[in-house]
Amino acid sequence: MGDKMTIKFYNMPYNYKAGMTLKNSNMQEQFNMALHICNNKEDILNNRKMLADALGLPLQQFVFTNQTHSANFKKIASHDAGQGALTVDSAIPNTDALYTFEKNIVLTSMTADCAPITFYSEVDGVIGTIHSGWAGTVKEISFLLFKHLKDAENIDLSNVYIHIGYSLCADKFEVDYDVASQFEALGYANEYIQFNNETNKYHIDNQLVVKTQCERAGIPSTNITIDRECTYISDECFSYRQDKDCGRHVSFIVQIEEKNKHVETAN
Repeated sequence: MGDKMTIKFYNMPYNYKAGMTLKNSNMQEQFNMALHICNNKEDILNNRKMLADALGLPLQQFVFTNQTHSANFKKIASHDAGQGALTVDSAIPNTDALYTFEKNIVLTSMTADCAPITFYSEVDGVIGTIHSGWAGTVKEISFLLFKHLKDAENIDLSNVYIHIGYSLCADKFEVDYDVASQFEALGYANEYIQFNNETNKYHIDNQLVVKTQCERAGIPSTNITIDRECTYISDECFSYRQDKDCGRHVSFIVQIEEKNKHVETAN
């Protein structure tokens, strides 16, 4: 990408592009991608357009949602392209996960500590994004979406590949029992909850709970990769825990039509 921006691209089949934008102090608004929290919306649109140019697709092919830490997901069709791309008001409301079988539509998820999930299946041609902060995790958004894909879309989950992006690590995800108890109630997350006797706080590994949910839905553990970089610690990351006014990363995935397979693939 050169020195103009910071985008982490994931290792994908040639006709799939996925990755995550990162914080860059040399960029406008530190390469923030969020229109709902920024100093200048035009700068954010310019940042988004840089990402669009890197993918070789117009910004009008992107889809953004108004994330509410829900377990709501939506199937995206071609007529949804452009929602939320240029204005906050046009974003898909009250939705934290997207999937589509359409090509050349860029699905997105915005995070600053929460776990961003991208997934695809070459066999079934499906792609998707999931935003899973702790509230979405205890609502089992990943499990519910993959169950839906299996039951309603006849997706063979053994062919689905998942990437969990930069998130808040367990050391920095410090909570009281009101939150920890919700993870305990899942019945399978206890090994990812640690209690600190000195601080009387609980520490939870949200990424590994999400991974477990994907496995419980039927996705092989060998099909799941995780970036273990902590958003609170890394200079490349925005962290809401560290700064309530911080920007947001965008995680993205798109299936490129054959004629566009020349799109740049690495940073």
